Amino acid sequence: MNFPLYIAKRYVRSKSTQNAVNIINFITFLVIVIGSAALFIVLSGFAGLKTFSLSFTNSFDPELKAQPTFGKFFSITPEQEQRLAGINGLAHYSKEIEEKVYLEHKGKNHIAYIKGIDSNYTKVVNTDSILYLGNWTINDQQVVSGIGIANILSVTINQFRSPMQIYAFKPGKGSLSQGGVGVSSLYNRLPVIIGGVYAVEADLDNKYVFADLSLSQALLEKTENDISGINFKLEDGADEQTVRSEIEEVLGNSVLLRNRQELNSTLYKMLNTENMATYLIFTLVLIIALFNVVGAIIMMILDKQQNSKTLYSLGTTIKELRNIYFVQGILVTGFGGLIGVFLGSLLVWSQIFFGWLKITPSLAYPVEFQLINVLIVLATILVLGVIASKIASSRINKKLISS
Repeated sequence: MNFPLYIAKRYVRSKSTQNAVNIINFITFLVIVIGSAALFIVLSGFAGLKTFSLSFTNSFDPELKAQPTFGKFFSITPEQEQRLAGINGLAHYSKEIEEKVYLEHKGKNHIAYIKGIDSNYTKVVNTDSILYLGNWTINDQQVVSGIGIANILSVTINQFRSPMQIYAFKPGKGSLSQGGVGVSSLYNRLPVIIGGVYAVEADLDNKYVFADLSLSQALLEKTENDISGINFKLEDGADEQTVRSEIEEVLGNSVLLRNRQELNSTLYKMLNTENMATYLIFTLVLIIALFNVVGAIIMMILDKQQNSKTLYSLGTTIKELRNIYFVQGILVTGFGGLIGVFLGSLLVWSQIFFGWLKITPSLAYPVEFQLINVLIVLATILVLGVIASKIASSRINKKLISS
């Protein structure tokens, strides 16, 4: 057995004759356990919040989306659609057209976006997960709106006697103030019935009205080839980069392909920055806490000074004596980190199963157990423990042994 490890293990298990040293060692170990548990719980909490926040966009955004490189619209030919259908790894695709419109119902109005979609949209996006009321039936008369829009306009589903009006400005050039131009000739009007209401989050709930693609193209005076985006769903196990390359080859340079992370890059950056900032703050707290390790090891060195003299007299080198206390510090921080992560895991799993901490009466605070967080906490504790132990064990020198 390694000699420094053997002595260090005995020092960890044995109690000092000085009661103050025992108290300091116990407090040091407790600080490491609490610090590592707290860091793990916070990281698990942020992992849960990240998953919870992204669940809204993941239920609304496709796996891949093609958008025009310039302008609002681009064209797709029947030949390109046939080539898209033949791409290996591509399960479904759905065309859409999107434009800002003016909504009105019984004197109330709201500016939103009409999103014209085809029949494949429900195969690409899990609409069942966002449908709040009614059904996802879209045709020449019925649309699906966000719950925020329905509340603003005070419109209910299947309100046939007083349909919601959608106004879209006609494309063209020139000034609106030119003489001889009637107001009614500036826009196209479409009366529709809300057949269903979706709910995702406040901004999205106030933003979209889903309508039939052909109907939306007619309202916006676009041809059947004019669209503003294509949504893609990949087959299970398909390689995203390979499929992207084939789609780009078909559609050319007129479109830009983005996945969910690229579509919501600002949200991802914000969540990752918050996670990193929290980790660094708690790591700073751990650095301050692990100064206790330095103090505890120095107290142990002074308490075991006579033992060190004896070992030195028996032929133990200064380097080996330093390694004894260095290993002791590693053992204390390592075991403390393991116990802290274990206790933190128990709290995280209890929150996952029982949801004892609530955000609202019906919504438990989201947490997520991730192996990467276990490794991050243990690596952080061990690195800081190595540094603290190295600083403390360097106090061993010939002058101390000979005094």
